[in-house]
Amino acid sequence: MKRQKKTWILAAAALAFACSGDINRNSSPVELVVTNTQNLQQLDLKPGATNCNQDVGSILIQAIVKSQSTSDNRFNDVRITRYRVSYTRTDGGHSVPATFVRTTDSLITANGASTSLSKFVVVESDAVTQAPFAALLPQNGGRDPETNRPVVKMDVNVEIFGQTLAGENVSGATHFPLDFCYDCGGCA
Repeated sequence: MKRQKKTWILAAAALAFACSGDINRNSSPVELVVTNTQNLQQLDLKPGATNCNQDVGSILIQAIVKSQSTSDNRFNDVRITRYRVSYTRTDGGHSVPATFVRTTDSLITANGASTSLSKFVVVESDAVTQAPFAALLPQNGGRDPETNRPVVKMDVNVEIFGQTLAGENVSGATHFPLDFCYDCGGCA
């Protein structure tokens, strides 16, 4: 009985291991490669701050066919439908703005040149009045309470989601390291 129980435990563990590999495997014939170019590293949250009327950067998206099985790649083209923005603190703090999702619509040609996604939102307009940015306002002390610094450093993570024209889900991600401050000389 003890030996049979041990065999069942080993079989269950092997099955779980085999299944977890299948879950993590990407079955799409296309890999979505997402990179970025960055124009700004510092965002001054003060209304009207200098040099803040430009984009943080551009996101470059390319659809690469993993295995060239046919010469017709039209069904491997990718329709980008949305992006999600989340945040990771890099300065030791933990408070971050809320994650949000925005819709977009772009068609990426399989094995084609990179397509640029610009004019994307990295911080929602009402985030300045919420943690962690609200603490940077002069009336709230001008310092992040978690780090005691006048700057909040974080990675802005952007995940891109879409589907091949054949219906396979694809996604890719990139991030922008940014310093957020208030009345710190403008965006740079």
